[in-house]
Amino acid sequence: MKVFVMIGAPGAGKGTQAAILSERLGLPHVASGDLFREAVRLDTRLGREARRYMDRGALVPDSIVVRMIEERLDAPDAAAGVILDGFPRTRPQAEALDLALGRRGARVDAALYVGVPEEELVRRLSGRWLCRSGGHVYNEVSNPPAVPGVCDVDGSELYQRDDDRPETVRARLEQQLPPMYDVIDHYTTQGVLVAVDGGQPIEAVTDALLRAVAHPAGPGRSEAA
Repeated sequence: MKVFVMIGAPGAGKGTQAAILSERLGLPHVASGDLFREAVRLDTRLGREARRYMDRGALVPDSIVVRMIEERLDAPDAAAGVILDGFPRTRPQAEALDLALGRRGARVDAALYVGVPEEELVRRLSGRWLCRSGGHVYNEVSNPPAVPGVCDVDGSELYQRDDDRPETVRARLEQQLPPMYDVIDHYTTQGVLVAVDGGQPIEAVTDALLRAVAHPAGPGRSEAA
């Protein structure tokens, strides 16, 4: 079993890269958020447990998250390996994953960190705008409107939600980045972390990640296009 862990801040593009690697490598893309939603939709035992926390906006405890991941690892299509996206998010989760994999005679083969500077993350995440009429979504960085402030589809005014304002994005990142750095330290210590420059074009990031997967990582290794 080959296990690759995707690490990256919101806006870094790790989900996009995980989906591409899944197709290229023939391994299932296991996104923790999708596992939660599917378990809730199917009303499984773990789904019911998770829903009790999700319905009140609380974090799902690590014990439930880890059990969901373990169930997914035991699925037939994961026999050759998986690409984990969104898990682990904290050092305790990383340590729990190590134990779960160890019981299966496996380990994390590479932790793939898509690194993007914080100010670039803010620029990407605060670039979202919506049109007032139809709710069409734009992004100043990746999908700008033809005319600033005007919807291409219906000509209505574009507006920005409070959650997408730069100051709100910075506050969220202040909470989200420290646990991610702990996970990075964990895999650096294990000698399996590979850092890739997430500021490159998508294809260049993919190429760097594929090289990292093809050649085992060394401590603190960095891949460049």
